[in-house]
Amino acid sequence: MPIRLIATDLDGTLLRPDLSVSPRTRRALDAARVAGILTVPVTARQPRGVQQIAQAAGFAGWALCGNGAHGVHLGTGEVLFEAHVTAAAQRALAVALAERVPGVLFVSVRQGGEGFVAQTGYADIAGFGDHHREPGDMGSFLLDEVLAEPSLKLIVRHPALTPRELLQEVQALNLGGHAVTHSGAPFLEVLAEGVSKAWGLARLCGTLGIAPSEVLAFGDAPNDAEMLAWAGRGVAMANAEHEALEAADEVTLSNAEDGVAAVIERLLSQTAPATTAPGVASAPSASGS
Repeated sequence: MPIRLIATDLDGTLLRPDLSVSPRTRRALDAARVAGILTVPVTARQPRGVQQIAQAAGFAGWALCGNGAHGVHLGTGEVLFEAHVTAAAQRALAVALAERVPGVLFVSVRQGGEGFVAQTGYADIAGFGDHHREPGDMGSFLLDEVLAEPSLKLIVRHPALTPRELLQEVQALNLGGHAVTHSGAPFLEVLAEGVSKAWGLARLCGTLGIAPSEVLAFGDAPNDAEMLAWAGRGVAMANAEHEALEAADEVTLSNAEDGVAAVIERLLSQTAPATTAPGVASAPSASGS
């Protein structure tokens, strides 16, 4: 089947290392849209972080934020879905992990991505690039306040442990009620059980009547792996981590070399996109709403 939707990660994938959108990449995205192909950012960022690059990339429609937990229209603000980690699940994780790994810190991202409730001490080890927020604006809250409400994403960080090391500690707890991933940033990202970029993309495609075989997806990080495997054509960047490389059907150039643009250019030179296609994608189940 022809490609009807391009789903792309941003950081480490579509964006260059300096977080810019290259002129070549913008031309390729525009050409895809002219050909009738939807272009959808699928990212760990919240909507405010997507809006920072939306104009440069020409994104004005649907975006999947928070690792697939939040489907929102960039133009109208319409929310297609939100999936939250329950307060009970995040509290169980936080209490058990803090006992196992002293010094761990938490942030609750809620209220459509605008709420950022950071535990006291978190801002001291964070930089602007971590969350596209100034550390001085992150606040300082007691852990009980952080965990008081369900989260679109619960951030878990340790001053000394790497995300991979911290992930091993979380997995050793063997707790249910959540999903956990990481995006190359210096922290883990806890989502509602069953949620991933693939889950969010399946929800969007089901609404639009687009089958997985009609989706071209790009990514570079562990949190992209499920999406690359779900899409009919999954493409990892040359700079990708091993989880993304193993899940992908093919590998393109790095994000510094306009790897996304190179694939889109070849696609448009080889095929003509269809305006309609049958089939509705089914979404994996997830707890949270």
